[in-house]
Amino acid sequence: MKDVQALTFDVFGTVVDWRSSITREGEALGQAKGITHVDWTKFADAWRGMYQPAMNRVRSGERPWTKLDDLHRESLDDLLGEFKISGLTEMEIDHLNRAWHRLDPWPDAVPGLTRLRRGFILATLSNGNVALMVNMARRAGLPWDAVLGAEVAHHYKPQPEAYLTTAAMLGLRPEQCMMVAAHGNDLLAASRCGFRTAYVPRPAEHGPGGKVDGGHDGKFDVVANDFVDLAVQLGQ
Repeated sequence: MKDVQALTFDVFGTVVDWRSSITREGEALGQAKGITHVDWTKFADAWRGMYQPAMNRVRSGERPWTKLDDLHRESLDDLLGEFKISGLTEMEIDHLNRAWHRLDPWPDAVPGLTRLRRGFILATLSNGNVALMVNMARRAGLPWDAVLGAEVAHHYKPQPEAYLTTAAMLGLRPEQCMMVAAHGNDLLAASRCGFRTAYVPRPAEHGPGGKVDGGHDGKFDVVANDFVDLAVQLGQ
């Protein structure tokens, strides 16, 4: 572990609370436009539910590289019909699509990252595209040293290229990087590429009574309650 120089982070669910944030954005739109029939929490869950299938079509080669903003927009267009939402201008639809740029961090995220940055390079290793990550970071105060991940590699996690390209862009070997995530599959994929791993569960990611990503005892180098606890465990 003393060789670790960089911490690379999953972002959606691990650093930021996508579900509450998308619900908030939807409720604000509904209030502004008089849309009263939509359960915006269900809308948020449905939108997130289209995330992996959309990326799978890129991973499989069914379609060429497509950044996440564009995948989100295609999914949103389908959802507007499914939830019978009409009367939105193109500008309003684009603003809603960019709700993913405005996600709120978990309460421990900024203080924990600030402590971790004292001793480590901090970089995103997200499926989110660069503009999305930059806008999110500026709004939320996330202190990244570098914004890397899928768009830079032109591969979506858990494809190995996403992890290996991130390490290479930092000028580091994979074993000099530690992947931090709330999702075991992400960490296992990083581990297979040579990364060290830190598991930070987020039991509230899918809301009260939602599915918790568990069953990973003993599989990862570090297990922390939150980012502040991770900083303590890593000596920061």
